Order: sequence, then C-alpha cells, then structure tokens
Amino acid sequence: MSTKRILIVGGAGFVGRRLAAHLAAAGHRLDILVRRTTLEPIEGAVVHAGGLENVELLRHLLPQVDAVFHVASATTPGVSRAAPSLEASLNIAPTLRLLEMMQDAPGTRLVYMSSGGTVYGDPASPQVGEAAPLRPLSYYGAGKVAIETFIGACAHAFGIPATVLRPSNLYGPGQPRYLGFGVVRSMLQHVIDGSTMEIWGDGRIVRDFLYIDDLVAAFDAVLTHPDPSGTFNVGSGDGCSLNELVEIVQRASGRPLPVRHLPARTIDVQSIVLDCSAIRARLGWRPRVDLADGIARTWSWLSTR
Repeated sequence: MSTKRILIVGGAGFVGRRLAAHLAAAGHRLDILVRRTTLEPIEGAVVHAGGLENVELLRHLLPQVDAVFHVASATTPGVSRAAPSLEASLNIAPTLRLLEMMQDAPGTRLVYMSSGGTVYGDPASPQVGEAAPLRPLSYYGAGKVAIETFIGACAHAFGIPATVLRPSNLYGPGQPRYLGFGVVRSMLQHVIDGSTMEIWGDGRIVRDFLYIDDLVAAFDAVLTHPDPSGTFNVGSGDGCSLNELVEIVQRASGRPLPVRHLPARTIDVQSIVLDCSAIRARLGWRPRVDLADGIARTWSWLSTR
C-alpha cells in the first residue's frame, strides 16, 4: 500500500483511536482533529485541537491531504432521543461546513462513517442491502441519513470523491463505556462489576455485531482501491439476539450476567442484519473475526485493565 496523508476527524473516539494507530503503523502521515480530549502521542501523527469549527486549519489542511476519514459523532440514539436539534447543531451543521470547504479541494477523498444499524429502521427482509429504503426510527439515524444525502449532493455537484461506510454495531478493545450505547461493552462491564444489565424489551431483538479491527480493514480497502466511491454496508452478515449475546458473554467471561428486562423502546430497531455482498465484490473486504472470538478478545482486554 502506498503511503498517504490522511486527516481523521474524530480521532479521539473509539473508532478514531484504533484507526489512527493502525494507519500510523502502516506508515501513513496523519493529521488528527480532536475536540477537548487529549490523545497519547502517535508516531507519524500531528494532533490538532478543535473540531470542525476550526475553519482556518481545515482550509489549510484539506488541499494537502489525500483523504478525510470522518468518524466523528457527538451523539448517540439515546442522547438525541428527545432533542432532535442536537443532531442538527452537533453533527449535521459541522459536516456541512466540512463539505463547503471540500468544494475547494475537489481531489481530496471523503470517507464518512454512517450507521448501518440505524439508517434502515426495521427492514422487511432478513438481510438488508444498500438499496433498501432508509427509514430510521431515531433522530440519530435520521441525522446520519441527512448527512449521507448532503454528501451525495456535494459529490454530484462538485465531483468530490466520496465513500460512505455503514457499519453495524461495533465492539472491541478500547471501546469506552457510554450509558445506553455499545451493548457488548456494557454487558462485559456489568460482568466485571457484578451488577445487573438492563435490557429494553424481551431480549429477542437481533443485531449484527462487527469487531473494530474488521471496520479498520474496510478503511484500508477504501484506501487501496482505485475508485471506491459509493455506499457500503460493513457488518458480519450474521444476526445475534441480545439473549444469545448474554450467553456468549457468560461463556467468554466464565461468570454470570444478571439481566433485568425493561419495557421496549420505540427508537429500537427490532432486527437488523447487513448484506455486505457489495463491499465484498467491489473492494474485496470481508469480516475476519467472529463474534465469540471478538468478545473473548474484548473480555481479555477489559478484564486486565
């Protein structure tokens, strides 16, 4: 892989940190944009304080980088559940400022991390492909759809090369604990604490879980392909219910996980499994880490901290 200069937006988050460490180890030159959170020094990377509101810095950097990896999100489905304006002010508007500036750097590729777990809503088919209708149930998912739409319009009008990745539910070592977000991480933490895990609904909702390093490999696939423009699901392609996930967590940890069920929420998708045949055929990517192995790796990381 030829080395490139890459700007990571959201480099202090779970995905951004893992992505930055991988790309730096591969010899790429990195500019990392962070907001308030400090990063451990990464060889070959320059960390810039401030978010997408740092217009002066971005206007300077964008013509110099080969690609922008936009993996930042300031909300979760729960955070904006009763406050849709947060999606507009914290996610949509900052990304629109980025698109405005990228109009002056048309050769720079934009790779945006959307959400395969929320943009489709409750799909009609067992596996959902990229051509399925976008019917998000949460404001968070609606915000992702809005950003995708703006990116598509910008790519069409100004010729900006753009790739949208729609990952399923991410997990893995290094994932911080967020209230109501990241169910694998939450379950493992409850095991460590010996506390009860609260699950919305009866536990039969189905999710597609993706190990963090498999998502990083998808970004690699985008970098190495001569024309990776388009929208791609990135998931395991296998469904797992929350009840099944509890059993996998208990086997990996060797400890019990007490569960208490709460009334179901209207923002929660009942079943979502991604059809990832497009990214397999086009970019040659496929997941490498199965769920049991990935949870065992995550448990090993978390339990030895």
